[in-house]
Amino acid sequence: MLSDRQKELLKLIVENYIKSVKPVSSKALCEKLNCSSATVRNEMATLENLGFLEKTHISSGRIPSDKGYRYYVDNIMVPKDLNGEDMLKLQQIFSNNALVLSDAISKSMEIVSELTNYTAVVLGSSSSDNKIAKVEVVPIADNKMIAIVITDKGHVENRNVVIDGNVSKAEIKQTIDIISKLIIGVPLDEVSSILEFEVKPVIDKYVKEHEALYNAFYNAFSDFASKPDIKMSGTSNLLMEPEFNDADKIRNLLGKFEDKDIIRNIREDDDEIKIYIGSENNIDDDISIIKTYYYKDGEEGTIALIGPKRMQYDRAEALLNYIKENIGS
Repeated sequence: MLSDRQKELLKLIVENYIKSVKPVSSKALCEKLNCSSATVRNEMATLENLGFLEKTHISSGRIPSDKGYRYYVDNIMVPKDLNGEDMLKLQQIFSNNALVLSDAISKSMEIVSELTNYTAVVLGSSSSDNKIAKVEVVPIADNKMIAIVITDKGHVENRNVVIDGNVSKAEIKQTIDIISKLIIGVPLDEVSSILEFEVKPVIDKYVKEHEALYNAFYNAFSDFASKPDIKMSGTSNLLMEPEFNDADKIRNLLGKFEDKDIIRNIREDDDEIKIYIGSENNIDDDISIIKTYYYKDGEEGTIALIGPKRMQYDRAEALLNYIKENIGS
């Protein structure tokens, strides 16, 4: 159990380090705590022995450890109110009735990324709650096209389709007509089954090059359901932070951002806003992730912010909470 003075000391060190990115010395804290330098040094040594602070090799000052950040977040940090400018920018998104929910969430997180300089992540809605409303195919070459799927929730996805073999435009159109007729109104996660057991037998009967066409569209449509929608904003923002001025660290983090399986693991099932610091996040020890789950009108997913461990946790939490409240989950 920390004393009131130790709590205040830890608070000052965390908040000073967040702003300055420089180890905090006892001299900088004496006046604020109204006590001698020796007393502050002793208290800092105690906090270090307890694992709340770390001493860097380049300075006599201290920086917060993962345990120190965790204690600060859980026991000291006071929720922060959004300032008027932040709130206005987000209000403009949620008051725009022309935006479907998924777009409002994505755009609001883009704004949050700009406001904080952190990386924003949106893991999209469940495929079981999205039904296919429209299918379009746009030719881009003789055997290449783009398949566009629009769901009843206003969600739009597209995939490249490459057809092996010599297939006529008439056969492609016929295949698309058959697929559209049979999968409109079908939930995304049931499309593969419909293609296999209802679409394929019909194509076998009426389309000459049925195998090549079926394989191409089956792969594209299955991909819609198997991979949740991922949107990331400000992926380069984090790399501008001084913690990531090492080339190896940058390459390592970029590799993780490009690995969609790693990003999908950010998914959160808890309705509360959760903060994962350093090693707690299972992605990278040098970052923290603050995230929460949302659900409304059949759409569900995760919104998250990725920042350095010295992120402004109070502001990041307030921003996510504001978005969550406006989603209405």
